[in-house]
Amino acid sequence: MAITKIQSESLNLADDYSFTGTITGAGGVNTPAFEAKDETTQTMSDETWTKLDVASENFDTNNNYDNSTMRFTPSVAGKYFFYAKSDLDASGYEDTRTAEISFYKNGSRQIYTNSRFFQGGNTSAGGTVSSPFVSAIFTLNGSSDYVEVYAKINALDNSDVYAMNTIFGGFRIIE
Repeated sequence: MAITKIQSESLNLADDYSFTGTITGAGGVNTPAFEAKDETTQTMSDETWTKLDVASENFDTNNNYDNSTMRFTPSVAGKYFFYAKSDLDASGYEDTRTAEISFYKNGSRQIYTNSRFFQGGNTSAGGTVSSPFVSAIFTLNGSSDYVEVYAKINALDNSDVYAMNTIFGGFRIIE
């Protein structure tokens, strides 16, 4: 940077600068980070929380996502942002009453979101495919905490229930 570009107490923000060196101490990286998916149809049991099959990794920066157990275990302690979505459906047309998706931390349900179907005030009416989305921030230690994604579907007539097109991902938040 040419010395003429520096003013007495600040940089001239109206000017253009070309940096040829390395800038340190600015920004950071959001790693570890991962995203896993499953585009196949996973059969589930009606009214039962079921771990979602997300064994295909889109990316995994630090090899912290285990696609055999479908869980994320960080190697770096910190706050992490997680997101997940799945298309949840019952086999019969308009048989899905509720569809829920949840994060489990260390085997315990933490937070969930659901879709409920009502038709004309009738709470026992059903709907078609629901795609609930859930996101959350968790503080995780660097070795023993883990996060998984589960779903539950309530079908009107105990129809077969399915999860499809599931995505589960997360990354460490820069603090």
